[in-house]
Amino acid sequence: AGTAGASPPSRYSHVEKMTDLVAVWEVALSDGVHKIEFEHGTTSGKRVVYVDGKEQIRKEWMFKLVGKETFTVGAAKTKAAINIDAVGGFAYEYTLDIDGKSLKKYLENRSKTTNTWILSLDGTVCRVVLEKDTMDVWCNGEKLETVGEFVEDGTETHFTVGDHDCCIKAVSSGKRKEGIIHTLIVDGREIPEAVE
Repeated sequence: AGTAGASPPSRYSHVEKMTDLVAVWEVALSDGVHKIEFEHGTTSGKRVVYVDGKEQIRKEWMFKLVGKETFTVGAAKTKAAINIDAVGGFAYEYTLDIDGKSLKKYLENRSKTTNTWILSLDGTVCRVVLEKDTMDVWCNGEKLETVGEFVEDGTETHFTVGDHDCCIKAVSSGKRKEGIIHTLIVDGREIPEAVE
């Protein structure tokens, strides 16, 4: 590989024919950031939904131009829906709902229920996500085996990534509004939280 003029991976071949692409969204879930693309042919009523470059839904001829397409995203099969609404004469508006909430609401809620850290280990970028309600830990799309223990000032959740010892420390902030502060420590080093 690496020769000039090598053809791109086949799953992106849809890009050339995406003349009706009307919307693209990036959705950060526990198992990674997913790209959702939507094609809408306003003459044929065609609707195509791609998730991470793979076709999920294709409808060639739709008499109705407005409506809704539902599908799932990511390892946890999170429910998603694209709403197609007419605004004015021949204009359309496309909105994405995740788990029954608007994308904005969903992401606001996620920032309260999850912590995300991005770090480089052995030359690989790792995206570590903690789901606070279940204490599940994900790294680059996989749910990790973890061991939790109580320590003097809170709890520690231990796991490994490659040969690295990782630990998420949960300590009460002492302030009711902030609640519990989660800190990721890798090989004894504190990792700053990422903002997605």
